[in-house]
Amino acid sequence: MTFDIVLISPIIALVTGILILIFPRLLNVLVAVYLILVGILGLLPH
Repeated sequence: MTFDIVLISPIIALVTGILILIFPRLLNVLVAVYLILVGILGLLPH
């Protein structure tokens, strides 16, 4: 099974959303990490 950006992005968003609900203080860190990961994945060749 290969992992595509289309599959990874929603999983990251789901995990991030759950963590924000559990630990609201992590919002800034999780949003920053999410944006960095999405940016890196977007720059990778398809």
